[in-house]
Amino acid sequence: MIFECPGAKIFKQPKPEGIICPCCGREAEIWTDEVRIACPGCKKPIIRQQGQSCLDWCKFAKDCVGE
Repeated sequence: MIFECPGAKIFKQPKPEGIICPCCGREAEIWTDEVRIACPGCKKPIIRQQGQSCLDWCKFAKDCVGE
């Protein structure tokens, strides 16, 4: 059996999510492996607030996800 970390799934299989621009209120699409995008309306940066992930503490993170 091959083990795959469930915490790494968002990096290996990213999915789109909706995020609201704090400047103009327009909804934008951001992928789960992205931290920053430009708003399609006002072109200002939208930065996703993220907590810690397995990449921050797991000693196998580089082997699991890559550099």
